[in-house]
Amino acid sequence: MKMFWRTLFAALALAVLGLVTAPTTVQAQATIGEQAPGFTLPDTDGEEHSLADFEGKYVVLEWLNFECPFVGKHYGSGNMQALQETYTDKGVVWLSIVSSAKGKQGYYPPEEMKAQKKKHNGNMSAILMDPSGEVGRKYGAKVTPHMYVISPEGELMYKGGIDDKPTTDEADIEGAKNYVRNALDQAMSG
Repeated sequence: MKMFWRTLFAALALAVLGLVTAPTTVQAQATIGEQAPGFTLPDTDGEEHSLADFEGKYVVLEWLNFECPFVGKHYGSGNMQALQETYTDKGVVWLSIVSSAKGKQGYYPPEEMKAQKKKHNGNMSAILMDPSGEVGRKYGAKVTPHMYVISPEGELMYKGGIDDKPTTDEADIEGAKNYVRNALDQAMSG
């Protein structure tokens, strides 16, 4: 027992002196004005998509959980689908990413996720599956819908909420300042 206490005391002393540090698992997150972190994820058909595949195009990343009431607000009203259609028609790549793990809220197997896309009339370019949450952690995506806009050069231009009214009330969409629309419109108009 005496040896245990000596070892513990020595370890504490070294830690206090800064000679021993605990390993860190902090992961760099996406930063506005810097290159967006690269990734490769499968879509609901199993086809892999890499961010690098879309060089030269604007890309929107939308973290998606169809069971989230905030996502429900934008899909239930048709707001998200209208944004998706407007910008994909202009050549923007819209990737919806599901970082829910199997057995957790928001996770559907790929075939069911395709059915959810159809049920919600999704107009995204693809739904990407990130069940490990690795890409979500790279981007610091903690809520849904967490939105990101990436320039044709691969630089992160916007990250945050979809608008300035983070509520679940569909009536709040009217009159809300849509940050994703503003970022894309401003960037695309120079």
